[in-house]
Amino acid sequence: MAENHKKAAGRLCYLCNQRRAALKRPKTLEQICRECFYEVFEEEIHQVIVKNQLFKPGERIAIGASGGKDSTVLAYVLSELNRRHNYGLDLFLLSVDEGITGYRDDSLETVKRNEIQYGLPLKIVSYKDLYGWTMDEIVKMIGLKNNCTFCGVFRRQALDRGAALLKVDKLVTGHNADDIAETVLLNILRGDIARLSRCTSITTGEDGPIPRCKPFKYTYEKEIVIYPHVVIVENLNKMLTYAYFKRLDYFSTECIYSPNAYRGFAREFIKDLERMRPRAILDIIKSGEDFRISTSTKMPEQGTCERCGYISSQKWCKACVLLEGLNKGLPKLGIGRSRGLDNNHMKDVKQSNGTKNSEGKQCGSLDF
Repeated sequence: MAENHKKAAGRLCYLCNQRRAALKRPKTLEQICRECFYEVFEEEIHQVIVKNQLFKPGERIAIGASGGKDSTVLAYVLSELNRRHNYGLDLFLLSVDEGITGYRDDSLETVKRNEIQYGLPLKIVSYKDLYGWTMDEIVKMIGLKNNCTFCGVFRRQALDRGAALLKVDKLVTGHNADDIAETVLLNILRGDIARLSRCTSITTGEDGPIPRCKPFKYTYEKEIVIYPHVVIVENLNKMLTYAYFKRLDYFSTECIYSPNAYRGFAREFIKDLERMRPRAILDIIKSGEDFRISTSTKMPEQGTCERCGYISSQKWCKACVLLEGLNKGLPKLGIGRSRGLDNNHMKDVKQSNGTKNSEGKQCGSLDF
């Protein structure tokens, strides 16, 4: 056993054949050194940006920054590529304070350090300022069962409103390949044709207030951050990936309100598939890209909310419906299929579109 370990530790990098291999890439199973890993990791993201023409010189770009692994690596890599390849972008960090004591307050401290470390201006918007409620207050009223529905809907709108305040041209998020594969599976399980038709798009919301881009669309989560089952050649007791190698400052605690979120079950299933077939994640994304939705399928028509002016396929947007329920002390009226808020709205506020849990990146449906 000692001999095999010594042999593995002395194996040379598959790419440069000069330095000792440090890790095995989950996508290709190639054993490469630390320096080559930096190069291929960053170059793949650059190629995704260039091939999909995600940005134009002079654009203002907001990076959705939670302080977590994905958004921290995204902020670092995008700032590096912007400098190295002369994208000509003005970059900003945009964070949402949901009002979760012991979680978001701590992660925002990480984002504030990132602001200094990367030299990127930071804008923070809060649920309390935008909606008059914090997630702590919402959970106190409704409990843990449906809280992710509120948080996901509010966060999506909060990001758009924050991006509008920054007057940016686009918003980029740290959604990685694992997230997108999970979303394809979730939309199939839910029969959500509207979201299934767009969930693999690298840029979405072009008909909305601000387009959103996902530069990490083909980037495995294992390569972004430390993960328990990454195969490491250099030291079997040390789990090394990009965030670790670069010693990036990120927040790793999961949201305290999302232990039983629906997305978690899809995530575990995807991980099981990946263990059996490493390319399963990319295969699922490819399948999602190749889906063709029947022309007879009626998609919801986009309009604007009569109450707040936000994009909506109903007279009231989902956020306003949820807020009305909260403010009236009837929060369940905004969850699932509902007849409406009162007799005057029974026909107007049917939750036929957007009733599926619009939970956030960590805990539910990514409403791309």
